[in-house]
Amino acid sequence: MNETLFSQIQRLLERTYAQVGINLEDCIIDRARSAQLSKLAGASARELNELARTFLRYAGDQLYVGIYYSRWLIEQLERHDPRAGLSERNIRSLIAFVEEINHALHAALQFKGGQREITSEEFARNLELQAQIDTYLVLLLFVAFFRKTQRVSRADRRWLRFHLFARQNPDAFMHEHLRGRYLETCELAASYTQYLDTLNGMRRLEEIRKFRSLDYGAKKAHVFALMNRVD
Repeated sequence: MNETLFSQIQRLLERTYAQVGINLEDCIIDRARSAQLSKLAGASARELNELARTFLRYAGDQLYVGIYYSRWLIEQLERHDPRAGLSERNIRSLIAFVEEINHALHAALQFKGGQREITSEEFARNLELQAQIDTYLVLLLFVAFFRKTQRVSRADRRWLRFHLFARQNPDAFMHEHLRGRYLETCELAASYTQYLDTLNGMRRLEEIRKFRSLDYGAKKAHVFALMNRVD
């Protein structure tokens, strides 16, 4: 049986970090359930992306995960399957698709590691920062697959960075904590991925595994140290 795009991305992330022990595709919810969970999440949550969302709930020492994708987003990916090539027609949809898988996977890994403060702002920023970094790396693999040399050009990287980082508009959020979250994590992810671009494959893998193990404060400090380093 052919693998779905979802399962391929989950498998790639698990090979990079660790297995979560469940098929995250089973956590996909419909629009009605997404609307219910959005109301429970509070007013600020209504500002978040309506095309794709990840919901987390902690009860009875269990983590419950819900992943929502709008019908429009799925139709875009089915019509312009990124496994046949990346373009302006599918890049934004693929970014949203990968980020939600990433949110769910890293939330599950942190929960397995003992993290229980899943409603804290630091937890949210940690997931967002990790998702932006990992999504950039996943997209690099997609681009490289369709290059005869398997190498990603500077133009390719500029194009990916534009869609992942430059196109973000944190000032559009009404709630201050959301503006702060997306402004900070976007700046950190953009800087950190520039550093990752200087590493070879093995060093990059070792680096991102160490980075994932850090808490959010330590990740910020690490990125700042890299930004201030003089080569």
